[in-house]
Amino acid sequence: MALQGKTAIITGSNSGIGLGMAWRLAREGADVVLNSYTDNEDDHALAAQIAKETGTAARYIQADLSNGAQARALVEQAGVCDILINNAGIQHVAPIDEFPVAKWDAIMAIMLSSVFHTTAAALPMMRASGWGRVINVASAHGLTASPFKSAYVAAKHGVVGMTKVVALETAQEPITANAICPGYVMTPLVESQIPDTMEKYSMDRETVIRDVMLQRQPSKEFATTDQLGGVATFLCSDDAAQITGTTLSVDGGWTAL
Repeated sequence: MALQGKTAIITGSNSGIGLGMAWRLAREGADVVLNSYTDNEDDHALAAQIAKETGTAARYIQADLSNGAQARALVEQAGVCDILINNAGIQHVAPIDEFPVAKWDAIMAIMLSSVFHTTAAALPMMRASGWGRVINVASAHGLTASPFKSAYVAAKHGVVGMTKVVALETAQEPITANAICPGYVMTPLVESQIPDTMEKYSMDRETVIRDVMLQRQPSKEFATTDQLGGVATFLCSDDAAQITGTTLSVDGGWTAL
């Protein structure tokens, strides 16, 4: 298995994109550390399930990534980090002049500042082992914008910029840093929104997906969490050793518009 002997820390990985990436990396042989802000039986059961089905070491470490000290402690508690995937995120939608300051601060802390803190903690470990991959899950909104998403767009643009800085600082080392920029991805959260959207617009499921949810995604298809995991796996491969400081869009053509 391509990633056997490597340990991956994936933030925000007890569901959705992060969990899909954890499964894919584990199937490629990587030991994985799952993370979220909760700490319940289901979280630890997910890690146990991954370990059982893939034969890798998987564990769950709770950390509130809105707290910089906890973000660093996540990496330190893991003890080793060959692959760091910064994925944790939240969303709030409102006009700028009505955007709650607390929501702005939380989005910036969880989606941008935590990337700084986890990366700062992980780079010494990567340097000590002589190999590393930093993969930041940004967004199509890290390359373009939408109204009413000021904090999300600003944070994701910041993640893309920070990715470039990390790449330049590690350019002459066996460490790479890249950002994956998904468009709309089919996750349990997205799936749960479909019935309400159907009712709101009096549309059938297919029309809601095509004309409302995927309005800006030319392919009119959701990306999948496994596809994103595949992109992350590729970025961890030897074939991607000279890919650093860039963005890989998985957005069905969104940013081609």
